[in-house]
Amino acid sequence: MNTTDLKDLVKALGKLVRPNPWHGVELYTGDNKQDVRAYIEIVPTDRVKYEVDKKTGFLMVDRPQKFSNIVPCLYGLLPQTYSGEKTAEFARKATGRDGLFGDGDPVDVCVLTDEAITHGDLLVDCKIIGGFRMLDGGEVDDKIIAVLKDDSTFGKMNDVSEVPAGVLDKVKHYFLTYKQIPHEGYTPKCEITHTYGKEEAVKIVELGVVDYNEEVLPKLFN
Repeated sequence: MNTTDLKDLVKALGKLVRPNPWHGVELYTGDNKQDVRAYIEIVPTDRVKYEVDKKTGFLMVDRPQKFSNIVPCLYGLLPQTYSGEKTAEFARKATGRDGLFGDGDPVDVCVLTDEAITHGDLLVDCKIIGGFRMLDGGEVDDKIIAVLKDDSTFGKMNDVSEVPAGVLDKVKHYFLTYKQIPHEGYTPKCEITHTYGKEEAVKIVELGVVDYNEEVLPKLFN
């Protein structure tokens, strides 16, 4: 069964039962690849990190937040994407570092908004404006930055360069510290090597789609 047939089958099944948000939700909301639909796992009021269970699509507890820091934006995944070999190859070229590999998860997305959205497990339409190249050890773990569609504060922004530095610093700080465990020292486990704009972010998402089609979709019904 080819890629198109597999995607048609997943779409058909999604009309009968709730689709897995990773596999059963369309990524692009139009012809413009800047406009996407994201699945939100955690919001700024959460004191627990939730993550979608890849097999069932249910939201589950990943871990309690160890420190007092909280995610300063909506955070989740981009459907039908995967951080695999194409994504890793791009990061190796961008950083000049050999040995990097995809983290084996859907591509992550941070959605900026000034609206008080109080729970996750929902879909939002948003616009890609940039991203952070984050490395977790040797894992490539890009964080795509997007803005909520029609948001009164962020909605008209088209590139990450338009976002106030203080907003981006909060997001960066969260990801640079959220894996630090009390009593285990404070050596950074993650690093952000680049902040990149809209065009590169759209390219990375496209590579994530290729990785999904080549590495995930063929095994979906095995």
